[in-house]
Amino acid sequence: MSLAVIINLIVFISLIFFLNTQQRKTYTLSRLVLIGLIAGSIYGLALQLLHGEGSDVIKATLDWVNIVGSGYVGLLKMVIMPLVLVSMFSAVVKLDKSGSLGKISGVTISVLLVTTMISALIGIAVTHTFGLTAEGLTEGARETARVAVLESRISTVSDLTIPQMLVSFIPTNPFADLTGTRSTSIIAVVIFAILAGIAARKVSQEKEELAGPINTFVDVAQSIVMRLVKMIMALTPYGILALLTKVVATSNAADILNLLGFIIASYVAILLMFVVHGLLVSFVGVNPIDYFKKIWPVLTFAFSSRSSAATIPLNVEAQITKLRVPPAIANLSATFGATIGQNGCAGIYPAMLAVMVAPTMGIPIDAHFILSLVAIITVSSFGIAGVGGGATFAALIVLPAMGLPVTIAALLISIEPLIDMARTALNVSGAMTAGTITSRVLGEKSTDEQVESAQA
Repeated sequence: MSLAVIINLIVFISLIFFLNTQQRKTYTLSRLVLIGLIAGSIYGLALQLLHGEGSDVIKATLDWVNIVGSGYVGLLKMVIMPLVLVSMFSAVVKLDKSGSLGKISGVTISVLLVTTMISALIGIAVTHTFGLTAEGLTEGARETARVAVLESRISTVSDLTIPQMLVSFIPTNPFADLTGTRSTSIIAVVIFAILAGIAARKVSQEKEELAGPINTFVDVAQSIVMRLVKMIMALTPYGILALLTKVVATSNAADILNLLGFIIASYVAILLMFVVHGLLVSFVGVNPIDYFKKIWPVLTFAFSSRSSAATIPLNVEAQITKLRVPPAIANLSATFGATIGQNGCAGIYPAMLAVMVAPTMGIPIDAHFILSLVAIITVSSFGIAGVGGGATFAALIVLPAMGLPVTIAALLISIEPLIDMARTALNVSGAMTAGTITSRVLGEKSTDEQVESAQA
């Protein structure tokens, strides 16, 4: 290990100790996350300015910094399945009316799909307004390699029909799904937990002597899992510090400048969709400014981690404690939102790519094209994996369905991480918007006891 790497790591460790001192001052999570974000951005920029882009010193430094960033993301992923399983089981067991579960699922999924349709239309409009086209995009070594990889995946994706996708939601092996072996494992675990919860309710009704032990078991399991989530969430500022350091230190200024038009257009579309989310929650009586203030730490982590699935624990906790969404709705919206109707990855991104490619293939951007594209995007948004790369998977479904080549997805590889961060934050915002709207439409809010349980 060189002296430069050692000095860099000493600085990074000093930043961690600084965050720790701020945390001991009982600052709010929002403020601590902001401090971590700013510190990580400045530190990452300093590394790049001092050592140069692609420096071996930066790579060696980030190998150690990634222990904190990747470790934190790994811990969150560790708790996803236990949280989904226990929380959904508990929510169903404690539902006042078992029939309301269908309403919750129906409203939540409807909101997710409607917002995906809106995001697709925004992506189409922004791309057309900016005059973006696939012509002139350069293809280097990385892009050529990516084209080969994508083309090898097309056959697998193209054979996936809607009925097959829906069947994949069924938890044929819940133990395997608890390990996250499939892209639809989260939904499968949700379905298993709901079915187990319904069974537990029926047992409680048929054998009253077991109702007490079942409720006690549910309370104990939920308390343990929520305590585990809280322990991991306390590490959020440190995870943000490390993740932002890596993002900024590895950014390629030349690639960003070359594709600046697409980057700006993408962020404009994403920003417009955030405005739509604000308008939608305002329709159900929620102040948009207060709404975004409350979910800001969650969006920051989603932005840094590029994983909707890893954000589920923070998503659920924020909905219950900050937005006063009942646990059943919070868990359903967070888990469904990680795999269904992702506004950024499954909505805006494939819409923009399709509009950019179509003119080069002689296909006019008319009403028929737009309606077909929006319909395909909405339907294909089921089962998009809630991890980094979900947008590419969406593009592999949408573009061939529209008779378009997938090459453009490979040509944007150099700036993919930069845009994917904002797309992921939008995905999570869409899930939380769905939970908030569902809660208000059904007239349900989390109780003080539920809030305390989530905070315990």
